[in-house]
Amino acid sequence: MISLTDSQKIGMGLTGFGVFFLFFGMVLFFDKALLAIGNILFVTGLSFVIGLERTIRFFFQKHKMKATGFFLGGIFVVLLGWPVVGMVLEIYGFFLLFRGFFPVVIGFIRRVPILGSILNLPGLSSKLDRKQKMERDGHKVA
Repeated sequence: MISLTDSQKIGMGLTGFGVFFLFFGMVLFFDKALLAIGNILFVTGLSFVIGLERTIRFFFQKHKMKATGFFLGGIFVVLLGWPVVGMVLEIYGFFLLFRGFFPVVIGFIRRVPILGSILNLPGLSSKLDRKQKMERDGHKVA
C-alpha cells in the first residue's frame, strides 16, 4: 500500500472536493460560484499532493505552455464570471496537459471488473489499442 504524508492526504481531499464542486457546478447549469470554488480546490489540492515546486514545474514546462495557458486562462475566465467559455477553455487545456496520462488510465480501467469488460468490447478495444500503439510509436494522434 502507498503511504501518504499528512499534506498529501489533505491534498487528496482538496482535489476530491474540487472535482466534486466542478461536477456539481456543471450539473447546476454552470454555476459560477461552485465552478470557481472547484477550480481553486482542485489546483490547491494538486499542489498539496505533488508539492508546490513540482506543480509549478509540471504546469510551466516549455512544451506545455499552450495547454497551461488554456487551463489557467479558463480558470481565470470562470473567476471573471463567464463559466461556459471558461470551462470549455479549461477542459481543452486539461486534455492537452494530461494526455500523457490517458494510456495509463485506460490500462487501469481495463482491469476494473465492469468497466474493463466495456473497454474490451471488439470495436472499442481495437480502436483504443491502435491509438495507444500510435502514441507509443511517436505519431501524432488526433
